[in-house]
Amino acid sequence: MWNYSDKVMDHFLNPRNVGELPRPDGVGEVGSMACGDALRLAFRLGPDGRIAEARFQTFGCGSAIASSSILTEMIRGLTLEEASRVTNEDIARELGGLPREKMHCSVMGREALEAAMLDYYRRQGRDVPCHLLVGTTLLCHCYQVTRETVREAIERHGLETVEDVTDHTKAGGGCGDCHHEIADLLRESADRRAAPPIATSGHLVELAPLVPRRSGGPEHDPADAAMVGRIADLLRTEISPALSGDGGDIEFVRYRDLRVYVRLTGNCAACRSSAATIGGLVEPRLREFVDHRLTVVEVDR
Repeated sequence: MWNYSDKVMDHFLNPRNVGELPRPDGVGEVGSMACGDALRLAFRLGPDGRIAEARFQTFGCGSAIASSSILTEMIRGLTLEEASRVTNEDIARELGGLPREKMHCSVMGREALEAAMLDYYRRQGRDVPCHLLVGTTLLCHCYQVTRETVREAIERHGLETVEDVTDHTKAGGGCGDCHHEIADLLRESADRRAAPPIATSGHLVELAPLVPRRSGGPEHDPADAAMVGRIADLLRTEISPALSGDGGDIEFVRYRDLRVYVRLTGNCAACRSSAATIGGLVEPRLREFVDHRLTVVEVDR
């Protein structure tokens, strides 16, 4: 039997802001009715550009109701930029804590908010901020959980098993087809933690022996010219435009042994979501359109 705080029980028994919101500016839907967890969150902006009203509809447990209820209270009066900084940990903390097995309920709330903000920007025909774009690659289709949500949960909480990930995010709790992808992310995280410190020279990290730069382009072996050309084209035509909306950009530094070394520039260089940009936007696109074996490494800013 799980222990719930008084605040969780209050928001479960007396949920705030339940129901459909007329004339919403943004609507986000996550989860799956067929799998037993679904959430719809909508918001409307006031004349000052702040969230004036937010409502939710959910099909789920008491923790899901409480998380959704408290989230709609937390984001009222915030700008979209301020609301985008609300994490699932903030939601759980505001409730006085959630059992580990119910942390995925707060994650669903965060994902529904992100989806609603994405919907708003697309309705308005505006550029989507990069920290929202990076989280749009689905890993678990049963529960609509993104790859970046799983990656972030693993890194923040030191998760080690697929079961840990399911407890925190719900990913993998349905058909199980995504278990191998979750296991891959777990292995990547474990490898990073086990890796010895990288020796540095000055301000730049020496990641590989340098090959002389050719024609001002990325460093590479001449035998890899075709691969380098495809990578450069995708970075230039898809990734760079996506980052430019936030005043950022990406530089292709070098290619070696299926590793793509890049440097984020402009606003992206100092962005707290830079790791998410690499892992949730750049690497998935390169793997999908160039070669599924590629790994992207960000070099020192």
